[in-house]
Amino acid sequence: MPEPLTEHPAGRVRTWLAHHGFSIVASLGRLVQRPLASLLTITVMALALTLPAALGLALENLARLQGSVQASHDVTVFLVPGTPAAQVEALVARLRARTDVQQVQRVSPGQALDHLRREPDFAAAIDALGEEAARAALPEVLHLVPRGDASTLVASVQVLPGVERVQYDAVWQQRLQHWLALGTRLVQVLAVLLGLGAVLVVGNTVRLDIQARSEEISVLLMLGASEGFVRRPFLYLGLWYGLAAGALALALLRVIGILVQPPLDALAASYGSRFTLQGPALPDSLALLLVAMLLGWLGALLAVGRHLRENRPMEE
Repeated sequence: MPEPLTEHPAGRVRTWLAHHGFSIVASLGRLVQRPLASLLTITVMALALTLPAALGLALENLARLQGSVQASHDVTVFLVPGTPAAQVEALVARLRARTDVQQVQRVSPGQALDHLRREPDFAAAIDALGEEAARAALPEVLHLVPRGDASTLVASVQVLPGVERVQYDAVWQQRLQHWLALGTRLVQVLAVLLGLGAVLVVGNTVRLDIQARSEEISVLLMLGASEGFVRRPFLYLGLWYGLAAGALALALLRVIGILVQPPLDALAASYGSRFTLQGPALPDSLALLLVAMLLGWLGALLAVGRHLRENRPMEE
């Protein structure tokens, strides 16, 4: 009797690769055949990806803005009104000799008075008070540009003779750091929750597709098809959903960046800083696409796995 035919291992590999290629094309075709349903699923999933990505991107840019503002933030030293000019000059020379001071700018009472006169409200008050009295009430002001951390500088300048008050608002920077840390944690929690939502959305869409093909799946299983053979087209369908949603999320992030840039320019200018909003870098964009595809694949895996467990042929 002739020996039974057995398939060569190379033939099995070619068959396996051919079915993968067929599943990729067929799943894409099923996605295109239902444009409205597919668009709704992709849009919902893209919004779920865009929200945490946009918040995370905003936190990254806010951290950059904080560093830019902090680098340009100076220390303002108010001297006691009526301090002799010789003492002021000596103090300026002493501060310029410090290694932790990059620049010292002196603002005399006369310069401050001229600056205040440019404001209509202050000009009226100066005229009512009298120029000499207003000049005598204004102190000498020194603007210091520190090198590095200004904490030590502020503490040492505060005790110098003739110094009445040192203004360096570092508290807001510490508070901003705490807010950034809190925002980062909230973004992480939100990303997990919305990621689960995206998995459920894709899973429900794939489940509807599975139900429409339930008879076909049953026939394949009765003919001896493996669960991997049945599962494969739906997994690729989930990958297509994820890829399309990730691409749409990147496009939405780009639009958000264009809309946010003008008010951000005004905010940065108010702090004397030039700041440009940075979108997701190429590695971040690729990571977003991979995460979106993973979520789509996971949603499809859960849906088809449940169907196969519920409809597995009973063994005699």
